[in-house]
Amino acid sequence: MPIAIVGIVSFLSWLISMVAGGGSPLVLIPLISFFYGSQAVAPVITLGLLLGNIQRLYYFWQDIDWQITLWQLPGVLTGSVLGAFIFTRIHLEGLQVVIGLALLLMVANYWFGSRELTFTVKLWYFLPFGFCNALASGVIGSTGPIMNPAYLNYGLVKEGMIATKAANILLCHLIKLAAYAAFGALTKPYLIYGLVIGATALPANWLGRLILRQMSNDLFTEVMFVFIAVSGLLMVWEQRQFLTGLWAPLGIG
Repeated sequence: MPIAIVGIVSFLSWLISMVAGGGSPLVLIPLISFFYGSQAVAPVITLGLLLGNIQRLYYFWQDIDWQITLWQLPGVLTGSVLGAFIFTRIHLEGLQVVIGLALLLMVANYWFGSRELTFTVKLWYFLPFGFCNALASGVIGSTGPIMNPAYLNYGLVKEGMIATKAANILLCHLIKLAAYAAFGALTKPYLIYGLVIGATALPANWLGRLILRQMSNDLFTEVMFVFIAVSGLLMVWEQRQFLTGLWAPLGIG
């Protein structure tokens, strides 16, 4: 029964993430943690995303921005290994809260600002961005759509964003998966759960691609920011016990 539930939720999350520019893990992370424990989250999500994004690369290969991918490569390589190593040694719950709040601030800046480019992104920025994103992803399993505003401000939307993200996610998660295996964090049950998530991506990506073709750039951007807001709220909500623990000594809550 847990595997069936994970499969259904995974299909829906992949479908939503195709038309919202990513973020499927944030729907799956609390579910994986509930059924299989927090230590299963990072390796299971990593394998599932690896498989699902292989298909997205096949669909959108011609839309990949290779300049961004090459600039992110050094940061992704080092950040993925370091993040996976930290994951096997420490559980940094507070990091997910920080990322969730950052996502909400991005949305607030977009919705209550000018709705134009909020900051200029140069090509070389993707090297440190890639490192920080891969590092955080290795520690907590996924950073959600935190890179989306950077892609958007650089000029990527719809297929270009999906394709370039898929290329970078594929590289990041391939390295993370190898690191988890080397550090003993990847077990046989985790492989099975990850395969289920990856398998449900196949029909969801196919259907999502059909919907994406019918969307305008403006509608895609609006949907993307709605999902960024939901992702930020989910990340903070998942760590409510951690936050309660921080507030308790202050007499809050």
